[in-house]
Formats: sequence, structure tokens, C-alpha cells
Amino acid sequence: MSEQNLSSLIWSVADLLRGDYKQSDYGKVIMPFTVLRRLDCILEPTKAQVLAEYEKRTKEGVDPTPFLNRISQQSFYNHSPLDMNKVLADPAHIKSNLLNYINGFSSNVNDIFERYEFDKQIEKLDEAGLLFMVTKKFAEVDLHPNVVSNAGMGTLFEELIRKFAELSNETAGEHFTPREVIRLMVDLLLHADSEALSKPGVIRTIYDPTAGTGGMLSIAEEYLTGPNGLNPDATLIVHGQELNPESYAICKGDMLIKGQDISNIKFGDTLKNDGHPDAKFDYGIANPPFGVEWKKSEKEVKQEHERLGFAGRFGPGLPRISDGSLLFLLHLISKMREPEKGGGRIAMVLNGSPLFSGAAGSGESEIRKWILEQDLLEAIVALPTNMFYNTGISTYIWILSNHKSKERREKVQLINAAEFYQKMRKNLGSKGKELSDSDIEKIGKLYSDFKETKETKIFDFQDFGYTTITIERPLRDELGNPVASTKGKTKGQPQPDSNLRDTENVPLKEDIAEYFKREVLPHAPDAWIDESKSKVGYEIPFARHFYEYIPPRSLAEIDADLKKITAEIQSLLAEVAE
Repeated sequence: MSEQNLSSLIWSVADLLRGDYKQSDYGKVIMPFTVLRRLDCILEPTKAQVLAEYEKRTKEGVDPTPFLNRISQQSFYNHSPLDMNKVLADPAHIKSNLLNYINGFSSNVNDIFERYEFDKQIEKLDEAGLLFMVTKKFAEVDLHPNVVSNAGMGTLFEELIRKFAELSNETAGEHFTPREVIRLMVDLLLHADSEALSKPGVIRTIYDPTAGTGGMLSIAEEYLTGPNGLNPDATLIVHGQELNPESYAICKGDMLIKGQDISNIKFGDTLKNDGHPDAKFDYGIANPPFGVEWKKSEKEVKQEHERLGFAGRFGPGLPRISDGSLLFLLHLISKMREPEKGGGRIAMVLNGSPLFSGAAGSGESEIRKWILEQDLLEAIVALPTNMFYNTGISTYIWILSNHKSKERREKVQLINAAEFYQKMRKNLGSKGKELSDSDIEKIGKLYSDFKETKETKIFDFQDFGYTTITIERPLRDELGNPVASTKGKTKGQPQPDSNLRDTENVPLKEDIAEYFKREVLPHAPDAWIDESKSKVGYEIPFARHFYEYIPPRSLAEIDADLKKITAEIQSLLAEVAE
């Protein structure tokens, strides 16, 4: 049976739920039941030995976990004498028996069902008279590893996640990144290391701090070790953290089904409570929420910034409270493997704000300044608009590395891929465009070629820097004479007039004195620069670098059009008058 057919079979359970559940809630039943049935099949061959060992170790009063994991040959077990078929054998007590069976799982698996709030769904199904039928439907599906491989199970679960995300597209964008966007990110992230990743037995780690349902981790694993992947002999160990309980449960369930170590998937607020302290990874990938305030994490983030500085995650600065995107980027940078140990690379989707928000000296500018001066930013790719389910805004993929190739050192590549898309036959929420395989290939080639084209521009990182200088002019008395300052270090010098104060941004590569002489003094000969107020800032005006001037039509052409329209109107009026 193909994964697609298997998916259709499980999807038929939805027919049972129709009327008692909203479409967008089908996943709350089908996802945990799918996980339960898979685990039921995986543990079935060793069930008897596990029960015997559990009884023995319990009598001895020792923790049975390591013994039971060894016997089950998994990182989890179930010590209940029940299984799905035995639960079905007693329809009168199916609810209590099913709950007892689920409670028999080891705590790392039980955590998944708790986050799904599976007990509430079991209660609801029982009240609706559906619990037996739904349980029976799943018990009839053979998900044994000999029938459905881990890879096949992963594909099945991905298919279910995609369908449920489409059904709830009003919120899907928050927890679900379009798969083709992830494929592009993974391609940009891993392509540069293709040679190293192709070696036999290579092992790498990847981390997503806003893991959602685990789509980015899954596609990265598929890209590297899947049946058509770069190196099926490689191992990619995935790590993640997720705040939303349901997304966390889906992610953990997906990783469990694929045979990953689920202890690497942590629950909670990444900014407030880092689930992987001190850990470093080969790759980082993320789609943090766009423009979401970080007030809930403010106390912990500020404490870490002030107490640990650059020894913590947020040393370079803190953005305004209304947008925490750059905090996630700083967090991910702190997780990059050290260059002397092989280095780390990052791919992250951000909206336009982190490119330019905040003046010189602000938290945002200080973060950009640090990233660029540390030579971490490798490339930024502008995606088409209307790519995500919950927003049509412009989005960008940032690629960072702490071990750039020689040709990319101190350079930043901008790729304008805004016109690389195909229209979808039917919109899903705000998503009306998608990347084809051909689009992904073209963008990947633009990145790897690293040459200037119509869609690609390459800059020195200093090109994005500027110095904000403060221009002062003297305060004058009634007679027009400059007023001298009477105190402080400026005593005797002209007192500045705050009403005439102005600022100028001077490109970092330009001499400030020459700029001042050329741009300011011809218009204000009495002006001077207050150097104590000068600040260096960085911004990446992406759109400006790809702006193409289109000259307006000639006046004669416009006049001809107006005359034509006027004639048409007069003709229509004449017909009415007749």
C-alpha cells in the first residue's frame, strides 16, 4: 500500500468525525491516533518481554526505564498489558481501557499525548458514540515497520500535517511554512557543503528554535538522507524547540515515527528558556513569527543581555519590544558550531523590518552592525509576495555562516527572486503563489554562481554602513550675533540652536569631512558637526538596490489618450441626447 493510499485510508476517519467536529479540528483526533497506532505496531513484537521485565524491575524497586528501552529496542516503551486490539475487545469500557493503555507509555511518549490533550478528545469521542468506531478504524491499519518504513511513515505524517494545515489556513502560517519555501531554504543551507555531506557515514546536526510541526527538520533530513537525497548513508540528528503545545506534539510525534531521538525536541519559549543551553549545531534553520512582540520574554531576555553581555545570546543589542525577529536570529547565531570545529550555517525567513528598522545606535541597528562586522551574513534572498498562508507581505531568506568561502569573505550577496514563482490554481489563505522546482533550481544557481546579474548584486559589507552625524548651527541673539556657551566643556564656544539641529547619514566608505564640505557648508556656512553625537549604523535597503527607473509616458502620448477618451464620452452623451 502506498503512503498516499494509506493517507487516504486514515483520512476516511474524517468521515466518521463529520458533524461532531469542525474540519479544522480533525487533526486533533487523527494525528494522535496515527501516532498511537504506529507505536502500537512498533512495540507489538516485544510486548510480552517488556511486561515480564517491568514486573521484575518493579518488584526490585528500581527504575525500569533503561531495561525496558533495551528490550523494546526503542527509546520508549509501554508497560500496560493492553494494546489497541485488547482495548477493542471490551467495548463497554473502551474509554477507561484506552486511557489506561496510553498512560502505560514511558513519560517521553506520554508527553506527546498530553500536549495533544488526547484525553479530552477521547472523552468527546466517547460522548459522541464514536470512540469504538474510530479506534477500530485505526486498529485495522497495519503500520508495522515491516510494512511501512520510517521514511514512508514520515511521508504519511507529512501528508496529514499538510492537509490539516490547509484546512485551518487561517492560522496555518503561524505553525506551517510552505514546503517549497523550506526546500529552497534547505537547498541554500546545505548546498555549499555538498562535497562534505556526500562522504560515507557523515554525521551532522540541525536545529530549529521555532520548530512548529517540524517541517523544516523533516525536509532537511529528506534532502540529505531520503531515498533520493544527497547521501542516504549520512545521518542528520535533528533538534528543535516549540512553544505551541499542539505543534510541539505533532513535531515530536513526527520525529518519533521517523526514528529520531525525541529528547532533542523541547517544549517552551526559546527566548525565555533555552531548551538546548550550551549546545552547538552544524546547521540552524527557522521561520520565527513575523513582527510579534517579545513582552512575555522581556524580563529573562533583558536579564541575560545585561548580566552576560556577549557571553550570552543577546550581547549585540535588543530590538524594540514590538518585534522579536532579530532575537531569534541572535539566538540561532549563538548556536552555530565554532569555526575551529567545522563551523555553522543558518537559513532563516524574516520579514522586511529587520533589514532597515531602527536608526543608528538603536537595538536593531546594533544587531545588524555586529552581524555584518563579524562577517556572518552571506546572502539575502527576496521571495515573491503572497508566499505564506497568513500574510502577503515581502519576506526574505537570510543565509549566515561563520566559515565563509574565500570569495565570499567580507561580501554580502543580495538575490531578488521576487519574480520567480507560479500562480496557484486556488489561493490558500493569503498564499496565492508558489515556487516550482525550476524556480528553486534557478535561485540556487544564482546563489552558488556568486556573480552579478540582473537578479543578483554583490556588496562589501561596509556598503551597508553609515555614520549619522549631528549638524549644529549657532543660536543667535536679537542682533544676529552667535551666543556663546557659558558653562561646561563648551564654555566660550557658540551655543547650538536646537531648532536648527539636523542629522545626515554619511556612507561609511565616504570621508565625513569631505561630505560635510560638499553637502552641508554650501547651504549652511556657519554649521559644524557635534562629533560627540556621531553614531555608526547599518541598514540593508534591499528594494533600493533593485529599483529600476521607468520613465513616465510623454505628454503627447497622454494628451492623445485623453482626447480619445473625451471623444468617446462625447459620442455616448450624443447618443443619450438623441
